[in-house]
Amino acid sequence: MGLSKTIWAKPSDYLNHTQPQAPVLFFAPAVLQATARKFIEGFPGLVTYAVKSNPSEEVLSNLATAGIRGFDVASPFEMDLIARLAPGAAMHYNNPVRSREEILHAVRLGVKSYSVDSHSELSKLAELVPTVGVEISVRFKLPVNGAAYNFGAKFGATAEKASELLARVAELGFIPSLTFHPGTQCTDPMAWDSYIRMAAEIATNAGVKIARLNVGGGFPGHRLMEVAPQIDEIFAVIDAATTEAFGDDRPALVCEPGRGLVSECYAFAARVKAIRDEEHVFMNDGMYGALAEMPLIGNIDRMEVRSPEGVVRNGELVGRIVFGPTCDSVDRLPGDVMLPSDMVEGDFVLFYGMGAYSTVTMTRFNGFGQIGTETVCSLAR
Repeated sequence: MGLSKTIWAKPSDYLNHTQPQAPVLFFAPAVLQATARKFIEGFPGLVTYAVKSNPSEEVLSNLATAGIRGFDVASPFEMDLIARLAPGAAMHYNNPVRSREEILHAVRLGVKSYSVDSHSELSKLAELVPTVGVEISVRFKLPVNGAAYNFGAKFGATAEKASELLARVAELGFIPSLTFHPGTQCTDPMAWDSYIRMAAEIATNAGVKIARLNVGGGFPGHRLMEVAPQIDEIFAVIDAATTEAFGDDRPALVCEPGRGLVSECYAFAARVKAIRDEEHVFMNDGMYGALAEMPLIGNIDRMEVRSPEGVVRNGELVGRIVFGPTCDSVDRLPGDVMLPSDMVEGDFVLFYGMGAYSTVTMTRFNGFGQIGTETVCSLAR
């Protein structure tokens, strides 16, 4: 997958002109930079980007150009990438479990911010990381709803354990902070409110004034036509809850959006390979390609179908089973997908809001997965 040097006006222009046989991702730098500025201007603290959601070099470079000065890195690969593409940017190593060699790699690169959710990992950091000027954020979890799936199943200490860890962080001489993640694609602003108020209780119980509170990622992308993300409302809830919960001890705020920053800057086009007996649609991409997230958090219904000549299909929407190109029977979109009844073999299916977790999950299973990337001025339909 490589970025083309040609810049197209919009995806339909490219499709009409080239008639691609392989799937295509369309990248709009102007959309990405506009979204980054919205976060920088609207969030009441430091905005850091979760590199894992889309580590494409064109994405990282455009984010740095737009003013993003911090990056959430989870591996030596991501650290090296940021050190090369955004030298001088802050790197937050918030993967709570790391090998000793991974920690030493971070130390060599001058990483000054880490997270923990266990005594064993805190002891490891204390052994290997200098304390001067280094922040350790204790990650905690709560049983709250509102997300597509719960990150607390893998990471996060209970509130009681978090207080113990926070007190130990301060005792060791590190800069004490707290962090949480409300869960991916979190559409309920009050999830942040619950976490922030618990963070204040954790700090009080630990007897520690925290330097920063990282309110995590979870900022939603626009996946469903009828559910538009309320990003400004989320910012306002975070700001108000922090002031109310901490009062004069209000910490500096940090967020680490991934999906919320990059989802809108990509669209994706797959092509219909066949329609089997008017029941099953086979596309040239599926679960082993750019659509790998669909079974995890549901289909994107922000889509359209275009003929090879560029005509938008407007037939009555009917439910179809949609399969990817491989011979694996699990290679299908979940449930029935509502598609126009007049679509035919050779049409293009365009999905919008595809900037997160589409470029990083692709495989070459069964010989498929050849996906190109094209630059566009706009993702307008």
